Amino acid sequence: MQQHRQRPRASQTGVVLISSLLLLLVVTIMALSTFRSFGMQERIAGNVREKQRALQVADSTQQYAEWWLANLSNAPWAVNNQNAPSVDVVCTNVLLDANLGAGQICNNPLAQLTGVNAASWPTAGTNVGVMYTPPGVNVTAPAQPNYYPNRPRFYIADLGPLPNGFGEVYQVDAYGYGLTSNAIAVVESTVAITVQVKNPGGL
Repeated sequence: MQQHRQRPRASQTGVVLISSLLLLLVVTIMALSTFRSFGMQERIAGNVREKQRALQVADSTQQYAEWWLANLSNAPWAVNNQNAPSVDVVCTNVLLDANLGAGQICNNPLAQLTGVNAASWPTAGTNVGVMYTPPGVNVTAPAQPNYYPNRPRFYIADLGPLPNGFGEVYQVDAYGYGLTSNAIAVVESTVAITVQVKNPGGL
């Protein structure tokens, strides 16, 4: 009679199951961190886009203000010529519209306004400066492309004459919005408008 030997049954300690669960946990954490990283990168890209949109509108508004100052404001001829009316005014709570042909040069820089400087000007609630809507910017129809929540604005301040007396120095501040009112860009430049005197008689 032949006897069959019974093999000893291997003890099951669950090491494979625990290892699989740990590996699954590690993979899940890596996947969640990857998705979170993608979401963060998407928000950063959106913020950069909004910053660029606001900066482009502010820069376009500043360029128009400089063009208006050099070509339509009669400055500095009206400042240096005693027979010409002064173009400078004290700006307090007046808001004009450049698209309707209006413009303004202020005797007081933004820093002289109570609680207002170039950075806080858009959110200070002070209605000073000149509104201007660049071409292609939509501020009336939210459902249409290129919509901006608020119109950009510029402020021109007379800083005084050039040292040689043949011109005037101006400070131009402008700001613009992105797609939301939380995205604001403020730009500033200093412009010198000079007077050129020519003798047409050649003397």
